[in-house]
Parts: sequence; structure tokens; C-alpha cells
Amino acid sequence: MLQFDEYAGVYTLLLTPFKEDLSVDYRAYEEYVSWQASFKPQHLFAVCGSSEMTSLSPEERLKCATLAVKNSQGVPVFTTGNLQYEREAEIAEIKALEQAGVTGLVFVTKGMSDRPDEQYEYLTSLAQYTDLPILLYEFPGMRPHLMNADVYGKLAATGRFKGIKDCTCLLTEIKKKIAVQGDSNVLQANIPFLYDAFMSGARGVVATPTTCGADLFVKMWACHTAQDTEGAKKWYEQIILLDNAIDSGFNASAKYICRLRGVNMTDRTRGGAELSPARRRSIEAYVDWAKSNGVF
Repeated sequence: MLQFDEYAGVYTLLLTPFKEDLSVDYRAYEEYVSWQASFKPQHLFAVCGSSEMTSLSPEERLKCATLAVKNSQGVPVFTTGNLQYEREAEIAEIKALEQAGVTGLVFVTKGMSDRPDEQYEYLTSLAQYTDLPILLYEFPGMRPHLMNADVYGKLAATGRFKGIKDCTCLLTEIKKKIAVQGDSNVLQANIPFLYDAFMSGARGVVATPTTCGADLFVKMWACHTAQDTEGAKKWYEQIILLDNAIDSGFNASAKYICRLRGVNMTDRTRGGAELSPARRRSIEAYVDWAKSNGVF
């Protein structure tokens, strides 16, 4: 049995359900969080890229994080804490999230990856304002976002940063971070290289298909930790199919899968993603197949 620390494993991303007028549907959100937590991932990740976090107001972000904690069934909740740009506003949001009871914070790389010294100083100085564990996130919405492996190694060595959501989508770059992760956890976001990353020493996953198929990832991780490579590969193959099913029209596609799986939410998005009748029919066919074949 492979042994990992408490910050490894499956981080299940949380979508933000919207009503037809694009206001947040908090009732649907609570139902959805409870449904996600029922799969018993190692962590929930509220207010993330898949949550359309940059379209949410600070008040909406705080309420979503608060309701995620309330409905988490004891699953630890991490949430993004540095979307503001003024230091005082960043600190205020961090403190509010601490009061909401989140387990840990996620700091995005903030488009500073072409300025590694400034990025290191920014992240380490911001970390001084909280005692909570911190993950890093190469958020593609703020470019350049891909952190140099040397910078990550230095941040990991401080002990304040427990892992990183790696979004490089290149196995060579993933391995560079794995080589310097030390006691931290490289968490994989890229689905095509998920199995290879696990085999190379990645210690978890934070990826878009967890929004509607967390149970598949939990099963793959369980096989991986049990060193059942055939079982892990089997669930990886199912995850590949799920990834392809949601690829066009994400995250409306993921919301529609959740709906077909019994969660009462619309597939409305603030980012403009919409599903054509043909896409809806293809998703319905995939979900029917997944249910009939024991995938869902």
C-alpha cells in the first residue's frame, strides 16, 4: 500500500449552479456539494476555475465556500483565496474564508510566471497572513500561469505550500515538478497524462472531470494506492471517455451530466458555454452507456 500525507489524493472540483437569470442557485449548490462529498474524495475544491470563479463576486465566493463547508459531510474543503489584486482586499478575503471554516487555501500563480523572483516573493509574503495549509494553482485564466519547477521547489521547501495543481499538460514538465516536490504533492490536472503522472510520482489529481465524475477518480486513486496498476488503468480509461464527453462546451457539459445523474441544476453558465441539441444528445447517449456498464 502506498502511503501519502493528508494533502494528497483526489480534489473534487465544484461547479457553480446558476438559475436562468444567472444568479447563483444556492439551493442546487448545497445539493450538489452533498452529492460530491458522498463519493468520499480526499478533498473538495470550492471556488475554482470550473466554478467560474472570476465571474463570481467576493460575496458569492465567500457564500459558496461557506456552504461547501456546511455540506461537505466532513470532507476537507479548500478554496481559492487570492483573486483580489490589492493586498488589503486579499487579506480580508483570506480572513473571511478562515472564519468560514475552510480547511485550506489555494493561491493562483497570478500571471507572474515570467517574473519568478517577484512571484516567489508575492506568494511567500501573502502566506504570512494565514496559518492554513496552502496549495498552488496554475490558473489558465491569469497568464502566464505555468510555474517554473525551480520556483515550485523553493516554495515547497518552505513547508507552507502543500501541493500544486499542475496545468502544464506535458509529461516532461510534470516530471520536473515531481523531481522537486519533496514532502509536497504534485496534483495532476491533465487527463491524458493522469495515469503516467501517477506512475511517475504525482500524488493526486485536481481535474475538470471530477466536477461530474468524482466517483471514477476515487476508484482510480484507491487502486493506485493499493498498487493495483491494472485497476488504476481500467478507471483511467473510463476517465478518458468522460473527459472526451465533457470536452466540448465545458462546463455546461459537466452540469448537464450532473443533471442526468440526478442533481437538480441547470446547465447555464456565466462564461457563455452552451450546448446544442446535438451535444445534449451525445451526452445523454454517453451517460446511458456509463450507467448500463457500471461506470456511473
